[in-house]
Amino acid sequence: MQELPLKSGPHGGSPSVPVDRDAVVVHRVPGAPAAPAAARPASLLDLSRDDTSCLDRLRAGLAARGSVLVAFSGGVDSALVLAVAHEVLGDRAAGLTAVSETFPPEELAISERLAGRLGVRHVLVTSHELEREGYARNSGDRCYFCKTELFELARDKARELGFAAVADGTVLDDLGDHRPGLRAASENGIDHPLVEAGIDKAAVRRLALAYGLEVWDKPSFACLGSRFAPGTRVTRDRLSAVQKVESYLRLVGFRQFRARWHRLEGQPFLRLELAPDELSRAVEPGLREGILEVARAQGFARVALDLAGYGAGGAS
Repeated sequence: MQELPLKSGPHGGSPSVPVDRDAVVVHRVPGAPAAPAAARPASLLDLSRDDTSCLDRLRAGLAARGSVLVAFSGGVDSALVLAVAHEVLGDRAAGLTAVSETFPPEELAISERLAGRLGVRHVLVTSHELEREGYARNSGDRCYFCKTELFELARDKARELGFAAVADGTVLDDLGDHRPGLRAASENGIDHPLVEAGIDKAAVRRLALAYGLEVWDKPSFACLGSRFAPGTRVTRDRLSAVQKVESYLRLVGFRQFRARWHRLEGQPFLRLELAPDELSRAVEPGLREGILEVARAQGFARVALDLAGYGAGGAS
């Protein structure tokens, strides 16, 4: 395991990436209401009885562990686990983020900024899932190999830190899906405190808002390997190509997007998925040309806009 060099300071830092973490915008889920200013003090008191019970169970479950390392992506699920763990365990809680070609620099910047605002220890490690043949081969269980890499790193780091448990942000909604990563979690003894507390995605967002977490309505994000249909090999060059396109989409203000890599007539072909209410923006003068310029610079011979809009698991 190689740990990235951390900057001095109480919360660690990041490897050199061309992203200003304080300038990265956390886009809202399309159609979600704006968060009220200073939401935390009033909202914690105004939680429903059910949400309060869920939060009490989450706090109790984390406190009972004594210490916990949270696999922290910067998304809302793991952010809530980390915030509550830090609340009840103090410096016996920490977040771990794995950095690799499959994790965009903007997502890293969000995780760093959030950990800093929480005042929680943030450990960065380099992961090498792309070197696992099962991940690169991408035969439909790619996520298993990605999560195995992450959880093995987290388990080793927890042991080094003397932490009793490793936890992730799995929610009730995840249990009914095809999630090879859950098998990797089970094999590595990873805890699911949100599931244990009976918390689903909607409740996560309400509780995250109550805690004043800026990512409370952040759209779900999957690693860049998910941009390739099963059977399409994942390579560094291909990951870099979709990452640069998505970084541009983020830069110009799109909220929810996927740059899907395909091959057509022997050449790379890009299929863009955007939130339905943002489809028309992609063909506005200036934006259309910008998207084409960035995509062609990454070797895409053709670019198509998927009129069905963004859909989870849409790589196939």
